[in-house]
Amino acid sequence: MVKKLELKRGRKNTHDPIALAEALCRASRPSSALYATISLHPMNQIDRHRLTNFDAVLFDMDGVITETAALHAAAWKRLFDEYLKKLAARAQSGYEPFDLARDYRVYVDGKSRYDGVKDFLKSRSFTLPSGSPDDGPDRETIYGLGNKKDEYFDVCFRETGVVVYPGTLRYLHAARAAGLKTAVVSSSHHCREIIQSAGLTPLFETRIDGHEIDRLHLRGKPAPDTFLEAARRLDIVPAKAIVIEDALAGVQAGRAGGFGLVIGVNRENQAEALRQQGADIVVADLAEMLSPEPETEPFPAPPQRTERRSR
Repeated sequence: MVKKLELKRGRKNTHDPIALAEALCRASRPSSALYATISLHPMNQIDRHRLTNFDAVLFDMDGVITETAALHAAAWKRLFDEYLKKLAARAQSGYEPFDLARDYRVYVDGKSRYDGVKDFLKSRSFTLPSGSPDDGPDRETIYGLGNKKDEYFDVCFRETGVVVYPGTLRYLHAARAAGLKTAVVSSSHHCREIIQSAGLTPLFETRIDGHEIDRLHLRGKPAPDTFLEAARRLDIVPAKAIVIEDALAGVQAGRAGGFGLVIGVNRENQAEALRQQGADIVVADLAEMLSPEPETEPFPAPPQRTERRSR
């Protein structure tokens, strides 16, 4: 039974990362009209992408399986706004805040946190030494800032819990029922913990996450390395696998890897950008890729929050 986590109410401070994360969740969640819609695409278009034409499905996590993309966005904004203010104070100048609509999507979404730090700072003409993976959050290095972002994300995650998209859960069960192998492929170092807390661990044969990327020295998205490693572990050829992504970098990775079908999930009003980066088909929710359920069952229930168990 899925449990709901009661969130703290009455937050007024828009700079609070938890309040921001909740606002992002509400903004990115499909409207109630979507939950009464069976499909936004002609059935013959969906027929061409039947699960039975493939051997495996490789799922991104943040923004595809769970709404944790909103928590990452809040953590990134808190990190960069603090750092940009610090730089502005040194230079005795103004600063341009981190923009969720532009900077998050283009420079950090879907990437490893260290690549995200480097790419965003480069966009503002700033450079920092790489430092060491062991750098503390007080160190002014790529690794130091990346590790501080991780701390901010952890605070958000532990307070709000995990939201699982029902449409993705249906699609995941349908894929397994059709005999397809499944993998979760994420840049997040929290992937294992998030998937476990949502009760989804038994539904995936393999997992490629931030820890595996570090251990195997894989290039992060938009390079295809993580998806190709998942395909290798599942013993399938990329042309017979589906990649599902909501991030532009992830869609680029799926296309670069030569995968048979790249599905872009449009959570953030970027459907055209997903197509331009290589998505074969773009949906607002993966439920659109499935046949309608019997009328006696609601389609689908609004997203629910799974309780985050304390450790």
